[in-house]
Amino acid sequence: MPVKIRLQRHGKKGKPYYWIVAADSRAKRDGKYLEKLGAYNPNTNPATIDLDVDGAVKWLENGAQPTDTARAILSYKGALLKKHLAGGVKKGALTEEQAEAKFNAWLEEKAAKIQAKADGLSKASADAKAKALEAEKAVNEARIAAAAPVVEEVVEEVAEEATASNEEE
Repeated sequence: MPVKIRLQRHGKKGKPYYWIVAADSRAKRDGKYLEKLGAYNPNTNPATIDLDVDGAVKWLENGAQPTDTARAILSYKGALLKKHLAGGVKKGALTEEQAEAKFNAWLEEKAAKIQAKADGLSKASADAKAKALEAEKAVNEARIAAAAPVVEEVVEEVAEEATASNEEE
């Protein structure tokens, strides 16, 4: 039975949410699957990916073929690297501890990159809000400055009418 690691769509129209599953290649896209390996939410920025790396590596070692998108997700989360390192351990090129140390170092580096992107996005959002607030203040000040002569004229007219009505009495 040929097995594929692929995405199974969930969520509502316009708001996709995917499960990452190991499924028989003959099954429907959203049909029966063998094992759920994780979830992928492209609606957030950066995209949220929850993946059972060890389960994915087990399926990859047993011959499961990932689709293009699933391959990109597995690579992003390190499942393909872990499979590669496991192959090196089987061949005797490195020990289990060395492979685990390399994988953990890669994970820390990747987490730092993701955190940097999230920090950059939040900083850009804060800068945009500050710039919009400054622009709004400038528009309000211009509006007040433009209305000031008109307000003075109205005040003078009211004062003249009041003095005229006081003189008549």
